[in-house]
Amino acid sequence: MPKAYWVAHVNVSDPEAYEHYKAANAAPFATYGARFIVRGGAQEVREGASKSRTVVIEFPSLQAAQDCYNSAEYQAAKAIRDPISEGDLLIVEGYDA
Repeated sequence: MPKAYWVAHVNVSDPEAYEHYKAANAAPFATYGARFIVRGGAQEVREGASKSRTVVIEFPSLQAAQDCYNSAEYQAAKAIRDPISEGDLLIVEGYDA
């Protein structure tokens, strides 16, 4: 079964409040087996456009990635993030060679 990933591009308007979102998302991420691959590191846009922060989170399966996003715990964390950021998030199934 292939892994799955959340790929997010985000602009954060209140970095201090964003820390509360990060603390709140820790429990649902642990529950659904999430592992950060990229978490807001330095980036260089070579083509197109992006937002200031990129995050890639690996999940053991597409179902786990979807269930995490839909969980009440993650939605509570998202409610903290929504007023202080804008972005794009996509859930994508990985390639299983």
